[in-house]
Amino acid sequence: MPKKLTKEEETARVLKMYGRENELKEQGIKYIAGVDEAGRGPLAGAVYAAAVILRENDIIEGLNDSKKLSKKRREELFDIICQRALAYSVFEVDEKRIDKINILNATFEAMNGAVKGLKIKPGYVLIDGNRIKGMDIAHETIVKGDAKSASVAAASILAKVSRDRYMEQMSRLYPGYGFEAHSGYGTKAHIEAIKKYGVCPIHRHSFLTKILGE
Repeated sequence: MPKKLTKEEETARVLKMYGRENELKEQGIKYIAGVDEAGRGPLAGAVYAAAVILRENDIIEGLNDSKKLSKKRREELFDIICQRALAYSVFEVDEKRIDKINILNATFEAMNGAVKGLKIKPGYVLIDGNRIKGMDIAHETIVKGDAKSASVAAASILAKVSRDRYMEQMSRLYPGYGFEAHSGYGTKAHIEAIKKYGVCPIHRHSFLTKILGE
């Protein structure tokens, strides 16, 4: 279990996450967007991406990679980010599209869609990961960017919470699969449910060939 940071250490950690944004602003670049996705790996449901432009000189305490935050804290930060960001956008690409163009291309499509959905066009985009395709704005990719960039961390929280809420809705529409618990990931309980009940309309068929023995 990671060591709990002191208040001073936590403040320093968050301030460090604004480092790349500050460097870009010093170069005269305005409106820097962070982009991240949620839901590349699940067997069911859409892949989500979010883009966020944070306000200059507005430090949001607690920003971090969404996977390192509790569900309660993610929900709290989701509301804070939506209230305080200069602009934000969430975009989804559904399971049918994923099956048609593959998950990597669907993720690129979701990220580009999120950026295009911003009410302010960014001058530069910071993207979590090591590659992107189709981005026509100046940009860079950052491996583990959701732990290194405040804007990307904010995007990771919006994408994750949005997708989790969607999967909770799907759990009521398609009960028995446990979507509210595992968000569509390939847990033992989920795989057993697929074998028992078969696939439902939101399953990604391209992800199920081994499980179904096709």
